[in-house]
This record gives sequence, C-alpha cells and structure tokens, in this order.
Amino acid sequence: VQLQASGGGLVQAGGSLRLSCAASGLTFSSYVMGWFRQAPGKEREFVTTITRGGGSTRYADSVKGRFTISRDNAKNTMYLQMNSLKPEDTAVYYCAASSSFMLTMIPSSYTYWGQGTLVTVSS
Repeated sequence: VQLQASGGGLVQAGGSLRLSCAASGLTFSSYVMGWFRQAPGKEREFVTTITRGGGSTRYADSVKGRFTISRDNAKNTMYLQMNSLKPEDTAVYYCAASSSFMLTMIPSSYTYWGQGTLVTVSS
C-alpha cells in the first residue's frame, strides 16, 4: 500500500494550494480518507476526513470554511483544496486511510499513511 501526497509548497498568506493524495495497493473506495498535519514542535492534528463515497465530510474548526476535501474513487485520489491560507497553517500535511465504517478524527484509527508534503505559508 502506498499513499503519495503532493502539492505542497511555499505560498503567501491569503493564497491557495491544492494537495493531492494518490493511493495504490488498496481498494481506495473501501477506505475513509483523512488529512492530518504536524507543525514544527507540535503533535500531529486532525484536519479533515471524508467518507468512502465522498458524500460526507468533517473538518477541524481551524480550517472550516477555508479547506475543502474531496476524492475521486475512479482515480484513486484524494484532494485538499486550501484557500485563505494563514501562517498557522504551516505544517507537513499527511494523508491517511482508515478501514473505519464511519468518519474518524483519531490518528490511531488510520491504518495507512503517506509520507507527507510540506506547506509553508509566509506572512
């Protein structure tokens, strides 16, 4: 199983980025997917998650209204559209796959993790 996160980079505050997570080696549509992030010196935190079919999502309060998660099961890919970025969004962003039957914000519920992609937001 491989989850390949990409799309990170350096952006000014107020800008936008779109992250992608390409999955292989698993039946993508059978997994709840999620994004987590870890800022320097901080613990990994939940960002957002999406159900297997993409019909339901959940967001951390800190990103609600600015970030949008989506998935394309035909392409085995998940996305994170990040708008109105703030310096406090700076972190390594990880995608993850969970065999849970429902949305979950708990990192230990996720079985597979990508390698992470760095997002840096300058002020």
